Amino acid sequence: MKRIRNFCIIAHIDHGKSTLADRLLEYTHTIAEKDLQAQVLDDMDLERERGITIKSHAIQMDYLLDGEHYTLNLIDTPGHVDFSYEVSRSIAACEGALLIVDASQGIQAQTISNLYMALENNLEIIPVINKVDLDSAKPDEVEDQIVDLLGCDPSDIIRASGKTGIGVPEILQAIVHRIPAPQGDPDAPLQALIFDSVFNPFRGIIAYYKIVNGTIRKDDFVKFVSTGKEYHADEIGVLKMDMSPRKELSAGNVGYIISGIKTSKEVKVGDTITHVDRPCEKAIDGFEEVKPMVFAGVYPIETEDFENLRSSLEKLQLNDASLTFTPESSMALGFGFRCGFLGLLHMEIVQERLGREFDMDVITTVPNVSYRVFDKKGNMTEVHNPSGLPEPTLIDHIEEPYIRASIITAADYIGPIMTLCLGKRGELLNQQYISGNRIELTFDLPLGEIVIDFYDKLKSISKGYASFDYHLHDFRESKLIKLDILLNGESVDALSTLTHVDNAVTFGRRMCEKLKELIPRQQFDIAIQAAIGAKIIARETIKAVRKDVTAKCYGGDISRKRKLLEKQKKGKKRMKQIGSVEVPQKAFLAVLKLD
Repeated sequence: MKRIRNFCIIAHIDHGKSTLADRLLEYTHTIAEKDLQAQVLDDMDLERERGITIKSHAIQMDYLLDGEHYTLNLIDTPGHVDFSYEVSRSIAACEGALLIVDASQGIQAQTISNLYMALENNLEIIPVINKVDLDSAKPDEVEDQIVDLLGCDPSDIIRASGKTGIGVPEILQAIVHRIPAPQGDPDAPLQALIFDSVFNPFRGIIAYYKIVNGTIRKDDFVKFVSTGKEYHADEIGVLKMDMSPRKELSAGNVGYIISGIKTSKEVKVGDTITHVDRPCEKAIDGFEEVKPMVFAGVYPIETEDFENLRSSLEKLQLNDASLTFTPESSMALGFGFRCGFLGLLHMEIVQERLGREFDMDVITTVPNVSYRVFDKKGNMTEVHNPSGLPEPTLIDHIEEPYIRASIITAADYIGPIMTLCLGKRGELLNQQYISGNRIELTFDLPLGEIVIDFYDKLKSISKGYASFDYHLHDFRESKLIKLDILLNGESVDALSTLTHVDNAVTFGRRMCEKLKELIPRQQFDIAIQAAIGAKIIARETIKAVRKDVTAKCYGGDISRKRKLLEKQKKGKKRMKQIGSVEVPQKAFLAVLKLD
């Protein structure tokens, strides 16, 4: 155990974590020259296309220093705020962390929040300034920022470059010398913490764990504490580039277990594995239950795919523990699921993964957040869906979730960012200069306002420089109303939203205009209306596609043309009674991108 080091890499998005991980793997010869490719740990196509890490990836390296062999377990983590739950689980499996800061961008919001998470878990932090080979690098300035933030010695900070490999040997030595070996007793009863799992169609569910105490051997009879289920360990091993089987693993190690589990409900991330004949006294404290921020309905395009969608979501949940879902039904879309996500990017990724990994075509409704509705008797209900609101006469007041947001930006962009946040009903709490002309703004913002397009706007007005991090703060009372969209007098529940009184009229008007462009013309007129309760606040009409019935009327009296037009009008009216309006998927997505 003295020669094991477990560490993770944390940083803001795009600061070069995965590239640096590539260099560590190359330097320790974990990966052969021929297999080397950029971001080698990002094994999903989606991660490569977007250039972001979505899952945390564990891998074991062997390192020789001063004639001694060391085992280094590295976990590469995502940097985006929507995947911070992945980061918290990786941190729980480690004793140390590499904190990576981009030499040209300096410390950003996500760096700070990930750092606090690591410090709460008493991890040893090794600060690394990455990308020092860039022309725009300002390593001295960034070094001062890190010293201010961590209070460490400037000599503790390693300067490196993931691209060229500068500083990689120093990082590996620092990992061995500065990160403590894991604590634990190999002879105690087995206690292993599951921090991730993945579904394999041939071998069932594979769980990844870190052994805190005890030793696990092949063919042991083990049980999962929270579900109480018992299994034989058909195969155990460590995670190299591929899974590599071992006969036994003892305390301090990170590994995987295959025991032919077929149903996804039986494996929970944060659960403890122990022996059946010699169980541990208590389970390890797992992870806090994840709180979804954004809710949206996910419906199969074909109704008979409902059960397939359920099994796809269950398999996806194994690999992404922050996804939650419950069944629901909608008048317009039939049966589907109400899913909870950590943010908009997370929602987009889940939708993409459903399509790619499980071949599911789905319609996603307008995302919204959960509200607390208090009735006149003082009872509180949580509402995730505008159609679940009680009658307006029964509601006393509605509370909506507020977040505490931290935005770090260059001083030049303060004006536009302030305007954006105040326009979203935000309250400025404080602003402080971090170093040079970088400033941190702290706002309280309603979560419902930032769900749709806040992040994109923030990036565009700050030319990509501002970084944004948030956590749920509290619930506050506010004047919210339900805005319905009617097509030919029928309400489309998938398009209804809860919105603030001040925004309702403009939002309703813009929705109607957008839908007019997107809904294809039918054989009859379609009226698109936005309504608050019984009051219509906006209307657009899509004109019918019609045949020129008067074309064959040459000369003669006007009444001959009239007669033909009246006949056509009657037919259109009859058609309108039985016709239904198809709402294309683009229309549901357009609501997100109204501006």
